[in-house]
Amino acid sequence: MNPWPLNPWPLARAALIRRWRGAATMAALIAVAVGLGIGVGVLDRGSRRAAARAADAFDLVVGAPGGPAQLVFAAVYLQPDAVPLLEPAVVRQVLEEREASWVSPVGFGDTWQGHPVVGVAPAFIGRAGTRTLAEGRPFAADEEAVAGSGVPLAIGAAVSPTHGLIATQGAHVHTEAAYRIVGRLPPTGTRWDQAILVPIESVWALHGLGNGHPPGVERIGPPWEQPAGVPAIVVKPRSIAGAYQLRARYRTTSSTAVFPGEVLSGLFRTLGDVRSVLSGMATLTMGLVVAAVFLAFAALVAGRARDHAVLRAIGAPLLFVVAALWLELGMILLAGVSGGVLLGWAAGAWAGSLLGRATGVAITVTPGWQELSLALGTLVAALAAAAIPALLGGRAAPAALLKR
Repeated sequence: MNPWPLNPWPLARAALIRRWRGAATMAALIAVAVGLGIGVGVLDRGSRRAAARAADAFDLVVGAPGGPAQLVFAAVYLQPDAVPLLEPAVVRQVLEEREASWVSPVGFGDTWQGHPVVGVAPAFIGRAGTRTLAEGRPFAADEEAVAGSGVPLAIGAAVSPTHGLIATQGAHVHTEAAYRIVGRLPPTGTRWDQAILVPIESVWALHGLGNGHPPGVERIGPPWEQPAGVPAIVVKPRSIAGAYQLRARYRTTSSTAVFPGEVLSGLFRTLGDVRSVLSGMATLTMGLVVAAVFLAFAALVAGRARDHAVLRAIGAPLLFVVAALWLELGMILLAGVSGGVLLGWAAGAWAGSLLGRATGVAITVTPGWQELSLALGTLVAALAAAAIPALLGGRAAPAALLKR
């Protein structure tokens, strides 16, 4: 009867404990390679979701002739840019469109402590009854405002905007204007969480352009008989067919109309090429690491050939020695791949938080099936590769090795 136990795990565990530094180094090398591929994947998918979510509330945006991407970044993501103003005649035509469920001019350029102060119509606040404020109520007068969820102002607080960006030359505080916060928007995970929304009439009046209504008329909201120019107009079409009609109608020499989703799709296609390059680099890196680990395993097994020969000489079965070796290598691989998933997730979350702070868009990263299948495929391939040095090391002739 064979006195050797059937379980090779105690021998593999003892080898791991005895040579833990080398095992930890190989596991760390594997984790870095796997983490690179995981991090690229989760960051790319999280960024796409965040960008698409930010554009969901903007079905159609109309602006002055120029680049569609510039218009989308300015109106949807509130990125500071020198966007030309749409001519007042075109503004009035868009505001009176019958194909639109609701329309809101968007006027920006002022800030408060880095928070954009944006002029909008009352319909933009409640989205025609589809959005409920987190607290308070919508503005109902020129001197009232609604704060985004990330603005550190309580209900009832007063604020005077600064014209332009604080760091730019010529920026000054509008001391003649003071808005009182009367409501707060729910979180959206977009740059609009940092915005302070005020009536578009007050923005026009503050810059000497009237209030959009006939002289002597003091109210907010449509109709605007004498609107001034604005950087953009957000349009909610009544139907899909109406959306395409409006887009075609305002793609002229004096205006441009875009679906933000279409602009993002074009940008994603461009970014997809970059992601393919990064993914290819990550895959190549993982292949090189697997090859390097295979060579390291082969060297490890060769360096311990005499120990294995002793085990074989005192009666250890071939299968027992091979299984112990493979278990030892397999535990190193499992630790490396598992650590790589966590490392890639953490790196993607860190990069996403940096990108989110820069863009104002909340980016959430979570490993998906693509990343998990990548990690699983790497583990299976590496385990198969590890079986080769384990098998060769276990099959070596004990007598020849002991004579060395």
